[in-house]
Amino acid sequence: IALARALVKQPNILLLDEATSALDNVSEKIVQEALDRACKNRTTIVIAHRLTTIQNADYIYVLDKGNVIEEGTHETLLAKEGGKYQTMIKMQQSEKTIGTQDGLMNMAKAIAEDEEQLLERVRQLSESEAVDTNRRASTAAREKSVFLRLMKMNSPEWMFILIGCLACVLGGLRGPVFSILFATIINEFNDCKYDDVRRRVMITSGLFLITGAVFLVLHFFQFVAFGIAGAKLVSRIRSKAFACFLRQEVAYFDRPENGSGAICTHLSSNAAAIEDMVGTRLGVICETLSLSVFGFVLGLFFNWQLTIIIAIPFVLLLIISIIQIRLSSWLKTQSDLIYSQASTLAVEVITNMRTVKQLSMEYEVSRQYTNMVDQVLIMFWKPEAMFSLVLGLYWAMDSATLGLLYWRALVLVEKNEMDMSDVVMISAFGMFALEALKMVGMLAERIGKSFAAAHAFFDLFDRTPTIDNGSNKGQELTNFSGETDFNQVKFVYPSRPTVLVLNKLQLSIKSGQRIALVGASGCGKSTIVQLLERFYDVTHGELLLDGVDIRKLNLQWLRSRLGVVSQEPVLFDLTIAENIAYGLENIPMDEIVLAATKANIHEFIQQLPQGYDTKVGVKGSFLSGGEKQRIAIARVLIRRPKILLLDEATSAMDPYNEQIVQVTLEQAQTEDPSRTSLIIAHRLSTIRSCDLIYVLEMGRIVESGTHTELVQKGGIYYTMLNTQNNGH
Repeated sequence: IALARALVKQPNILLLDEATSALDNVSEKIVQEALDRACKNRTTIVIAHRLTTIQNADYIYVLDKGNVIEEGTHETLLAKEGGKYQTMIKMQQSEKTIGTQDGLMNMAKAIAEDEEQLLERVRQLSESEAVDTNRRASTAAREKSVFLRLMKMNSPEWMFILIGCLACVLGGLRGPVFSILFATIINEFNDCKYDDVRRRVMITSGLFLITGAVFLVLHFFQFVAFGIAGAKLVSRIRSKAFACFLRQEVAYFDRPENGSGAICTHLSSNAAAIEDMVGTRLGVICETLSLSVFGFVLGLFFNWQLTIIIAIPFVLLLIISIIQIRLSSWLKTQSDLIYSQASTLAVEVITNMRTVKQLSMEYEVSRQYTNMVDQVLIMFWKPEAMFSLVLGLYWAMDSATLGLLYWRALVLVEKNEMDMSDVVMISAFGMFALEALKMVGMLAERIGKSFAAAHAFFDLFDRTPTIDNGSNKGQELTNFSGETDFNQVKFVYPSRPTVLVLNKLQLSIKSGQRIALVGASGCGKSTIVQLLERFYDVTHGELLLDGVDIRKLNLQWLRSRLGVVSQEPVLFDLTIAENIAYGLENIPMDEIVLAATKANIHEFIQQLPQGYDTKVGVKGSFLSGGEKQRIAIARVLIRRPKILLLDEATSAMDPYNEQIVQVTLEQAQTEDPSRTSLIIAHRLSTIRSCDLIYVLEMGRIVESGTHTELVQKGGIYYTMLNTQNNGH
């Protein structure tokens, strides 16, 4: 597909950087033939470790440490005795051609049969996406006592919450106290004909100042207390969410909605949104409730009729605010689905920026991202228009309520049922109550988003992983030998439930054996490694280690006994020494150097200005593929694993380094006679010395034996070896 993508542009210059390095023999031959056809009538630059792929090149340059040390055609370089190119060719020509390629079609059989499942995969993928979308929507819609759970999580800060609530309760007296003082001073100015009016006004003015100072202190404690409690809760939720993500099984991250972009958005924006419900804004809500309770009690005491006039719009606005919160919560849930897809796209584009730029896809990916974001805009414009109408209603309600209140007050004053000061006091309270509720109304949208974010977090907290990476349960075998048995194992990936990857696999590995798995791409080799690491559980059958079902073993203990070197080495943005000792504590530098020396990377590290303190960059971006792989091998060797799993461990190396590292790996396998090794390889020259070789096809073992026995059989292994050697 990548080759087709390059050719559809009809390029004048074709750049091939290890285009067939990770392919099995049959696939390599098919792709190499396609590459040979693609190179016609265009300038082609080929980077290759497998020298058989460049024998037909017009000119070959041999590089060493950034300099060209040899150049010429394949024939001229091969004729140069003692030359670098000739040496590398001899390293790869470790076996002679055994026969012809008559069995090639038999080896390609698995690839051809896989095509029958292709349409089923596509259909299943689209169905799973639809099911996942419905599941997410229904899950987020579940009603839970979110607020109570948040308060429970916030319980360590109960002292701050108590102080904040006490400040809110006392702060709620602000409205009634101000209303009484306001009515008093109006009445005093009305009585200005009396001589003592100046003294009374000064006293009331002083009370205003004292009230302001008191509520300044109360609001300070309110916002500080709720601010601290909210910040600590958000930090706690982020930490717990990250820990929950780490607990999840690998299959959880195979689902499209759980991509890296979506998870990063979840940890950042969703956690921050929760603070709108439990931080300083919770103080505003509590103060509004306190103000309303005190104010209505005071109003009912002085005149129940005017208080009812204020209560009707108050209750109406309260209902509207609740509806607005629920609608905002639903919109937040729906928009998060879209934003998570957009975030995943952004992460994918940034991660593969070189490919995006090489294909000149900047405009296209920008268009895709914009279209995703625009979906949220389309979704929001109607609710936002309604919210705008509601906000307008909030502001209009003040005037309408006061108009109705003064009309009724006029009637009551005319009947001498109340005096002017009571009218002023109740109307002042009404303005305070409605203003406070307007503040809550304007926060309703953010509060609704907080509820949606909290729902999402609690869904994560409540999820029970099928394989709990944080569990301390399970057996720890005292004398673990590494004996492994796959007993009639069937397996399908959860993301592809209709594709049978392993089909009644029967495989036995004795302690201390060196076992190799070979076969066409997609036959299930790497799946076997992932099952041993318990990234997934078998769908049917048993996987036994020392006779114990792998599901009964302690997961952390199990993985500490495994050493894995995969086809794609994974390094972290740390120093080289930290990457080698990653996950281990108090490792002496001598052991790190020893492991690096065994992995043939020590000399390279010494040449770096900062040596072992050199940062490798994100995903090891500062290093070449071979250098990353050797550091990954050193990371395994320092752990002294009981079971060594090598999944194409030398696929990214040139012949010179491959031979040295291969010797190192063989030493690592044999230095402990009881160490069990499982090797996945496409280059059959690397597994000739294995105790047993299993040939897989369509998830089953079709041949097994030593190298010599399989060659004598003349079956699939013979054909694979023949095909590879004919390339030489």
